[in-house]
Amino acid sequence: MGWCDDARSKHYNRLIRFPFNYGAEKLYRRDNIYDIILILNFNSNPIKRNKGSAIFIHIAKKNYQNTKGCVAVNKRNLKKIVKNINKNTIVHIN
Repeated sequence: MGWCDDARSKHYNRLIRFPFNYGAEKLYRRDNIYDIILILNFNSNPIKRNKGSAIFIHIAKKNYQNTKGCVAVNKRNLKKIVKNINKNTIVHIN
């Protein structure tokens, strides 16, 4: 599984399966930061090319290294968030 981040693709900013002929971020990673991801629906309705893709809340690396536009929290706190949200939850990031 992956997430298309290539604006040339008709699948831009959507979940895809590999093999894939355009650029996409792999959602299986050795560092496990994508073991839990929450899709924020950023640039999703409507999707506008080159306006951002693959924006998630995911597990932070141990040293809280910067992300490429996502929000990262430790696994314990992410599990708490997952328990307390539903499909109607609105996430505000300041």
